[in-house]
Amino acid sequence: MDGYQLKDAKPIDVLKQAFGEEIILDDEESSRTYVLLTEFSIGQHEYAVLVPAESGKDEEASVFRITRNPAGDPELETIDDDDEWEMVSEIYDEMVADFD
Repeated sequence: MDGYQLKDAKPIDVLKQAFGEEIILDDEESSRTYVLLTEFSIGQHEYAVLVPAESGKDEEASVFRITRNPAGDPELETIDDDDEWEMVSEIYDEMVADFD
């Protein structure tokens, strides 16, 4: 996944169309509501950046890969590869810096 830059990121609205601006993520013990900040594709992959709905100023955004379940519906998965996570995070940081 090297070599991608901000210019390679294409805006998408897969999650927004499926779930709206707020997305509830469940784990084994609880569920938490997140606000969708942005979603974009890079190459063959799609990504989303979310922040907890009840976040404070120090709460960092979370980066996820968007995948599809067997029915074709979008799902979020954690990015386990450090290089991929770093690349997506840097592109998101550049997106945010462009708006400042």
